[in-house]
Amino acid sequence: MGLINTSNESYYNGPDGILNSGDENYGSYQFTSIKDIINNFIVAYVGEDKIISKVKRTDVAFHAQRALQEFSFDILPSQKSIELELGPTLEFYLPQDYVNYIRFSWIDTNGIERIIYPTRNVNDYKPALQANDYKYLYDQTGEILYAKESESSKRYKETKSAGYPEGLNELSTDQIFNMYRYGRRYGLSPEEAQANGNFYINPYKGIVHFSSNIAGKVISLSYISDGLAYDEDMIVHKFAEEAIYKYIAHAILASRANTPEYQIARFKKEMAAAKRNAKLRLSNLKIGELAQVMRNQSKVIKH
Repeated sequence: MGLINTSNESYYNGPDGILNSGDENYGSYQFTSIKDIINNFIVAYVGEDKIISKVKRTDVAFHAQRALQEFSFDILPSQKSIELELGPTLEFYLPQDYVNYIRFSWIDTNGIERIIYPTRNVNDYKPALQANDYKYLYDQTGEILYAKESESSKRYKETKSAGYPEGLNELSTDQIFNMYRYGRRYGLSPEEAQANGNFYINPYKGIVHFSSNIAGKVISLSYISDGLAYDEDMIVHKFAEEAIYKYIAHAILASRANTPEYQIARFKKEMAAAKRNAKLRLSNLKIGELAQVMRNQSKVIKH
C-alpha cells in the first residue's frame, strides 16, 4: 500500500481548494514526523529476538527528541530566517526558538544581502548605580541597584558610522596622509575593513545591538533552531531517518547496566556511519552544479 493517500488536486490546492493560498504543505513527503520515527523504531527494534527486548515508549521518545536536537545543529536542515526593519533603538530581539545565528545582513534596494559582521570589542555590561562619591547605591533590602542600560551600550549607539572622520572630505590628500602617518599602525583589520556595519549580542537579555549606520534598514537573520520548539518543526528528513534509528538504539543500549560492551561499540560505529551518510546526502551536492562552478578555475587572474 502506498504512503500517499491524497489526490494531486488536494495536494496542490490544499484544504480550501485554492492553489497556493497558504494552507498547503508542499514538499512534505520528504520528511517523517517524530511520532512516526518513534512508532517505526518500536516496531523494528523492540521485541523478542530483536536487539532490544523491552523498552518504555517514553524512553524512546526522550532519545528521539535528543537525536533530533543534536542532528539539527549540523545535519538536519534546521535553518530559519526572519526579517524586519530596524528601528531607532538599534535593537533586534532574538526569535523565541533561537539557538545560534548563521548570519545577520541588511537588504539593499536591489534585494541583495549585505552581511553584517560581529564586533568583538563591545560588550553590554551590567551597570551598577553610583552616588556622587562613586559609592554603590542600594535598595531597601541592601542589594545593589542597577541601571536599565549600560554606558558602553549608550556610547556604542551614539557612535557615528564607520569610515572617515567628519569633515575629512574637505582636507587635501597631503593633509589626510599626514593625519594618519605619524604614530599610527599601518594596515587594516580584516574584520573591520567593511562598511556594512556591525553588531553584538547580549545573550542574557536576548537582544542584538547594531551600529548606527544600519538604522532604518531592513535586517534579516538566518539562525539555527533545535527542532523541538514547535510541533511542525519536529520532523526528520528521510535521508537522516536511519541515522536517527541508530542514535536511539545506541543511546538505549548504552544506558542499560547489563549490555555487553561489544554491542554498544557496534551500534556506536553504526551510528557514526549512518550520521556520516546522512550528512553527505543532505549536503545536496549536484555533479552538474559542481562542474559549472569548477569551470570558473579556467579564468586567468591578472596580478
